[in-house]
Amino acid sequence: QVQLVESGGGLVQAGASLRLSCAISGRTFSISIVGWFRQNPGKEREFVSAILRSGGGTYYADSVKGRFTISRDNAENMVFLQMNNLKPEDTAVYFCAAGPSRPIRVTNSGAYDSWGQGTQVTVSS
Repeated sequence: QVQLVESGGGLVQAGASLRLSCAISGRTFSISIVGWFRQNPGKEREFVSAILRSGGGTYYADSVKGRFTISRDNAENMVFLQMNNLKPEDTAVYFCAAGPSRPIRVTNSGAYDSWGQGTQVTVSS
């Protein structure tokens, strides 16, 4: 089993920055990819970004490209999401997720089998 715990969310004004952290424990050797998704009430979970644990390849949703940066620290089993120039439409609960293999579509939430509890990000205008 893999456990993920997110932290770093909060309430900020538009244009501000936040850094989300995802602490990973358990069978970390089984993980091939770690992703960030976000969700608002009544809406589908939306892909934000992902990173491969081997090689470090990164992926971003078009809506966050150039503003968000995903990174990893394999030695510490941590994944980070640096979010700059936040916009009100970035408001959501952000989830960290891990998958056992590199999926054909990294944006597919079904490819990730372990999820954190989420952290709230609220951006005011």
